[in-house]
Amino acid sequence: MGWIGLFDGDTPRFDRKGLTNARLASSPLPPPDTMMPRGTLLAETRLSPDGRPRMLLQIGRDHPWQFSLSLQALPGGGFILIETQEDRMRHVTLPHVPDGRMDVIRLTYRWDAPGKTGRLTMERPEADTSHSVEMPPPHALPMADLAQVIIHPHYRASETETGISLLALSDRIEPQGPLPGLTGSVPVATPSGFMPAGALRRGDLVQTQSGEAVPVLQTVRQVMPAHGTLRPVRLRAPYFGLRRDIVVAPHQRLVISGSQVEYLFGREAVLVPARHLINNVSALPATGPDLVTYHHLLLPNHEVINAAGCPVESLYVGRLRRKPDALAASLLAPFDRAHLPEHPQPVWPVLKPFEAVALALSRVA
Repeated sequence: MGWIGLFDGDTPRFDRKGLTNARLASSPLPPPDTMMPRGTLLAETRLSPDGRPRMLLQIGRDHPWQFSLSLQALPGGGFILIETQEDRMRHVTLPHVPDGRMDVIRLTYRWDAPGKTGRLTMERPEADTSHSVEMPPPHALPMADLAQVIIHPHYRASETETGISLLALSDRIEPQGPLPGLTGSVPVATPSGFMPAGALRRGDLVQTQSGEAVPVLQTVRQVMPAHGTLRPVRLRAPYFGLRRDIVVAPHQRLVISGSQVEYLFGREAVLVPARHLINNVSALPATGPDLVTYHHLLLPNHEVINAAGCPVESLYVGRLRRKPDALAASLLAPFDRAHLPEHPQPVWPVLKPFEAVALALSRVA
């Protein structure tokens, strides 16, 4: 199925048949005994500047059996997730040393009761960093209670209290790791012309910035909530060399070059995530459905490809194949590990957030 619940600071949506079926009102809550043996709960929040403790979400019941689930921000940094059923408790602490930044934090709890595995992950999208810890063998969770935390504000801290700004629920274990970044309609240059990113398949050839035709080793796709730090970005033509507007993920990195880049960073070109280019003129947040499907192309090397005239990066996987646990949790898990490439380093340097802001300001000036 996939994503079945979403709260984005506006109207909560829940539909056990999937969010694509959701209408203005949420569907009825499932029976109390409907369990989710596996799933994903995603929450976004901002760190409190004073490091004070906060209860981000808390749900519980006493009948027909005792159950509770809470996610808390700890004093001085870190997070703790506690899950209790009857007299059996599971908990995990995710350390985090605050640095005073008010970046958005994305917390994701993935559980698989039959597989006896669980994982709490913290990501800082602005800094492109993540950290995970394993949960003791988790329980299956009641769907009705998880729906309650989506629908009713009583069970979660409000954004005005530096609480939850985005909450999403999936009845599947959603992949983590390298994220695809192109929407399916983005035209990608091939030796025979432009093809939509979503139509390309393994073995197809794409044109790199150097003019070389290289084969697609694998294609990946992932459905994500189109809100919060995952909200798509519309890049407008004729900016960035575009022949037409395209929509990409906020983490999709563009290749930016020119005299300003050489002056500021001493390099011919740099990689900049689309989120840092938003100025409501050449780049702005996209509007659309609650869910978005991102696609990408895995090539033998990390390459610059042509997306409707704009140079963007292909999927970067680093040395993922050397990390069996991380590989197993990623979109690349179904593929033969021996045939996956390694990308020792990005094709161009990746700008830090403050560097991207400086570049964006210089391009506007």
